[in-house]
Amino acid sequence: MNAALSRAPAAITPGLDVPDALAAHWLAQVNIRLRREIAWFWHQRGGRADPGDGSLPGPVDACLDVLDLVRFEERKRQFFRHDRTAAWLSQSLSRLDRPKPSGGNWRFVADALGLDDAACFLLALAVAHRVDAGLGPVLATCANDLNRPWPTAALAQRLWDDPAAVGACLDGDHPLFRTGLLRRGERFGWQEPLEVPGAVAMALCGPARREPRQPPQAYPGSYALEDSLLALSERLAASAPGGLELVVLQGPPGADHAGWAAVLTALSARPLRTVSLQQAAYGEAVATQSLLAWMDGADLLLPAPSDERLPELDRAALRCLDLPLRWFVPAGDGPLAGSALGAARRFDALLPPLGFAQRQEMLVAGLGRAGERLRPELAECARRFRLEAPAVRRVVAELRAVPKLQGKAVVAACRDASGPRPGNATQRVTPRFTGDDLVLPEKQMRLFREIRQAMRTLTEVHYRWGTAKAWNESGLAVLFCGPPGTGKTMAAEALANDLDLELYRTDLSQVVNKYIGETEKNLRRVFDAAEASDSILFFDEADALFGKRTEVKDAHDRFANIEISYLLERMERFKGLAILATNRRKDLDEAFLRRLRHVLEFPMPSADERERIWRASIPAHVDAGELDFRFLARQFAFAGGHIRSVLFNACLQAAANPDDRPLPDGKAGRLTMPGVLVQVRRELDKLQRSAGDELFGSHARAVAEAIG
Repeated sequence: MNAALSRAPAAITPGLDVPDALAAHWLAQVNIRLRREIAWFWHQRGGRADPGDGSLPGPVDACLDVLDLVRFEERKRQFFRHDRTAAWLSQSLSRLDRPKPSGGNWRFVADALGLDDAACFLLALAVAHRVDAGLGPVLATCANDLNRPWPTAALAQRLWDDPAAVGACLDGDHPLFRTGLLRRGERFGWQEPLEVPGAVAMALCGPARREPRQPPQAYPGSYALEDSLLALSERLAASAPGGLELVVLQGPPGADHAGWAAVLTALSARPLRTVSLQQAAYGEAVATQSLLAWMDGADLLLPAPSDERLPELDRAALRCLDLPLRWFVPAGDGPLAGSALGAARRFDALLPPLGFAQRQEMLVAGLGRAGERLRPELAECARRFRLEAPAVRRVVAELRAVPKLQGKAVVAACRDASGPRPGNATQRVTPRFTGDDLVLPEKQMRLFREIRQAMRTLTEVHYRWGTAKAWNESGLAVLFCGPPGTGKTMAAEALANDLDLELYRTDLSQVVNKYIGETEKNLRRVFDAAEASDSILFFDEADALFGKRTEVKDAHDRFANIEISYLLERMERFKGLAILATNRRKDLDEAFLRRLRHVLEFPMPSADERERIWRASIPAHVDAGELDFRFLARQFAFAGGHIRSVLFNACLQAAANPDDRPLPDGKAGRLTMPGVLVQVRRELDKLQRSAGDELFGSHARAVAEAIG
């Protein structure tokens, strides 16, 4: 600090350093003028000189205090010249030399906003209150009210040599207020507090923070700029912003907005700062961060605005419209709209999703030796889970600490990182069966194995053989059709088990909506979530959703057809496995059937197949040695679902009425032929099928007696 400033400290609190020389000059102005005013108050209010013991004069009648401003104007000037303390302070004020030009934040702000001396003093008064805790009682004494320990416009006008110049600064369009550097209530009052954000006050007092640029945290090739993004980057670098500019980052969910923003600003010398989610919840905090970024020549990256945060963001934009500053804003769920946001200049950056090769390279490189060892498994994960760079980095950081890393751990980590699963419109199904449990004719079983194998080889065919480009990385959409109970749901569970995929059954009551366009929105959410987490989507009774398009008779028909057309297109480019099941294949739209990879018919099982189903459906701890499986299979043309229903009901009744005979080791209960045939008869009645005594052979009498 120079000699003049050492005679006139910039703060009341000892040891409070003000590195910025120009800020120290203006804070010294505030300090000296306040001290001189206190000396005058001792003379005016107390009728004696400042006792010099640090005490402050008490308050007086507020009205008289203001009226005495004119009455004692000349006497006050004489007091400043002749009173020993006041004269010394006046001389200290006259000896305050302007520091030589420097690169501090105060000079930057004063020059950029064109602040005159009165505006600088007004700003200094507010800054002094923020940085110097000792000023509170002094300000309250000067305000003649101990309950108002804050700076006011009235006090600034009283302290400054040219009161009219201070008044000219109080217009709402003045740069101090227009930029949010100084803040006040919506209804301006001379006695209302003048506020400056604390972080801004400290930045004005400290040295300029010109931060070095930080390169984005990216692996090689992760941020290759396409032509449109390269052109945008060159436009941003060609000229500095003239006011608030918005660069809207439109990318897939979970995109690396920080990385892309850093790449887009790579050609310019402007550093990039990030506004936290907590700060973004308050418009004042965003405006404060914008002021700091403006002083440091930086750009700001904001979180994606939600519906709740958008009004706050718009209020912050209103304060920052005149700041030469860029906001990088990820596109949220809704339009980025608002009165102030709409007034800012806007650039749109369309961010491409992270590709398969980039994901694979990030996983392999990030896991080092384990990554090279698990390259095939990582390639499969890179296809199945379309993670963006931030999620990939989290997966890598988690897996690095796993000793003897195996492929299953990688799959589990990628699945957890893939985001939320399909929501209320779907139900998670825990697979109970494998492909070995299916009982189908050889033709159908061969097609089932082909579907399973196709999913296992999808990665190699898409990315080594090159079909991904032609087929848009699409997965498989298959149709399971056949009578009820023939194994369609069972086959879907078997595929999920064999492929180690999660299975979600779509709840059509949650998807289909009577309001126009809502069904499409619901399905889009379901498909997107399933695609991100590499889940199987299972549409049971698909004919209710994917039925034939109708003749257009009214607006509802037209929009229903639009929804079906959207679904056809969305199914075709779905990157996972979608299974549709229906009992009425003929009710499906032909255009939809053409887009399916496979159609697997589930016929009613033959007698031999029914026997296998009967035997395979017996629970492990049930003694079924008395059952004639051949007779049951030959006599009753049930599908697998009905057979399992019969056996379940028979087990329930057998447990309620056990016999006294000893059971073989390891068995908990016994099924008898009459008990099973009773449940067969009840199943036939439920299906409204004829059930003559001839079907039951020698057991007909026992069944009739049990039925009653």
